[in-house]
Amino acid sequence: MAKKKFYVVWKGWETGVFETWDECQRQVAGFSGAEFKSFPNRLAADAALAGEYEQYIERGKAKADGTPPRPQADVLEELGVILDSIAVDAACSGNPGELEYQGVETCTGERLFHEGVFPVGTVNIGEYLAIVDGLRLLKEQGRDCPIYSDSRVAIGWVQRGVMKTQLTQTKENWELFELIRQARAWLKENTYPNRIIKWETKTWGEIPADFGRK
Repeated sequence: MAKKKFYVVWKGWETGVFETWDECQRQVAGFSGAEFKSFPNRLAADAALAGEYEQYIERGKAKADGTPPRPQADVLEELGVILDSIAVDAACSGNPGELEYQGVETCTGERLFHEGVFPVGTVNIGEYLAIVDGLRLLKEQGRDCPIYSDSRVAIGWVQRGVMKTQLTQTKENWELFELIRQARAWLKENTYPNRIIKWETKTWGEIPADFGRK
């Protein structure tokens, strides 16, 4: 029998301590920037509610990289996230602008790869390359787990095998376009069992690979 948990909601449709996951989920589902966490007993939950969310969230390698604290793994699992997975994201200062992208373990936030900063790129290109790099890494490791991305555009590009960008190749971004060519070639030459799943930010919070620049 599963142990009873208590759920603290610091930010949500209603705040407080809730005794069931269903009650907690009603307060955080669809609430942008929701802050919540489970606790093993009522005493710990009441004490946590009197404090701040940042006191109780996990801090791991992703935090050292300057990214925001990641959601608790147990909460993500209860929300339906597959923890045995990787998450990817891109950050662009302007669009086009300076671009970088990375992939992390969804459960731990451990960084698996990082590319950039490229002087001129777009966020969609970064998201696309991040997914392909993730697929390539998982194939090398023999893992059939899914990849999470919060970009519908990039997911569509990968799944359809057609990558469309209005960005023009220049001397500044030739390296980025070379990566695009390599990604296209890899997708044509390889198959993979991994699902590419849309990360539902409104329900789950920011994707674990987020750079924290919003």
